[in-house]
Amino acid sequence: MARKRGNNEGCICTKKRKDGRWQGAVTVGRDPESGKPVRKFFYGCTRREVAEKVAKALAEVQAGMVSPKGGKVTFGEWLRTWLETYKRPHVRQTTWENYETIIRKHVPEKLAAIPLEKLRAEELQNLYLAKEKEGLSARTVRLLHVVIHAALKQAVKLGYVPRNVADATTPPRVRRKEIRVLSREDVGRFLEAARGHRLFAAFHLLVGTGMRRGEVLALRWQDVDLDAGAVTVERSLVTTRSGLAFQEPKTKSGRRRIPLPRNVVKSLKAWRVRWKEERLKLGPGWPHTDLVFPSEAGTPIHPRNFLRAFKLVLQKAGLPDTVTIHALRHTYATLLLEAGEHPKVVQELLGHSSITVTLDTYSKVMPGLKERAAEKLDRILAAIKSPSTREG
Repeated sequence: MARKRGNNEGCICTKKRKDGRWQGAVTVGRDPESGKPVRKFFYGCTRREVAEKVAKALAEVQAGMVSPKGGKVTFGEWLRTWLETYKRPHVRQTTWENYETIIRKHVPEKLAAIPLEKLRAEELQNLYLAKEKEGLSARTVRLLHVVIHAALKQAVKLGYVPRNVADATTPPRVRRKEIRVLSREDVGRFLEAARGHRLFAAFHLLVGTGMRRGEVLALRWQDVDLDAGAVTVERSLVTTRSGLAFQEPKTKSGRRRIPLPRNVVKSLKAWRVRWKEERLKLGPGWPHTDLVFPSEAGTPIHPRNFLRAFKLVLQKAGLPDTVTIHALRHTYATLLLEAGEHPKVVQELLGHSSITVTLDTYSKVMPGLKERAAEKLDRILAAIKSPSTREG
């Protein structure tokens, strides 16, 4: 008789077939149309040989390497398995959504249908070239490559493919964007134009701390210490497919404490008074929220609406519409570096994952700092008297 096991456990026949061979089977899934089990059969000259084949097949089924239709898993099926099993539990929701979107939009069905073990580097390279011709930016094509490479790297780790064919491709190089930095005069014009605006304190905070937009919009009063003059960054407001959500920093360094300039503290204190008045006016309709910068209804401000308010201030200040909110962050960092602040301190204030990110981003500011350092050393050396001078 045949000893049977549950679904996806296979069965091994204990009786030889008429032709003298042994037989085993594995349930690999169910037919999507009929709902009937789909089984894969194995044959061998000995019971042990069949058992080994079944065991290997079982491991592939349980790891998602066998399609429910019964064949070897395709490239597209593996990408979906990788997304759900190896990425979703370990990355932020917004990151996962970005990965899922780029796979869904930019991996064509023809390529997705190729069995994973038969995927070639040439096919990936042709995909990158085709996407560039379609007008996709080099940055997006590069991200597509990063996602595919990571998925194939996991497949190599698990022993599903012998090598990562994405290693043999050449994705487009991404030119570093020129960072936009406001002059001190422009910063003054911006703040003057924002004065009197309901969100003036938020704009002032951006200029005085280099915080990201989402970090400012997620700030709670419990994160603000007006007596000590500091804010603590604990989370960020992000837009997901299901709506607005609060998200923890991507890296440990993103969670940080930032000292506040005195004039920013003054702005926050003034805003705190108005904030209490608004809450009192709304009465029972005020949601139970401690947000520093809520909407007039007490709810989180949508990043898009905050951007709209920012653009109106730019227009009032006579500044180009091309200036981004992130330019205020770049301006903050540049002013600190030009003032002689150590790059390590700037890194910690910005919440960069490493000092390399800071140095790479603001490399154009560095030459001037190096020249100033040389001048300082020159003055120090000039003040040191040589032995011959002391003897005389």
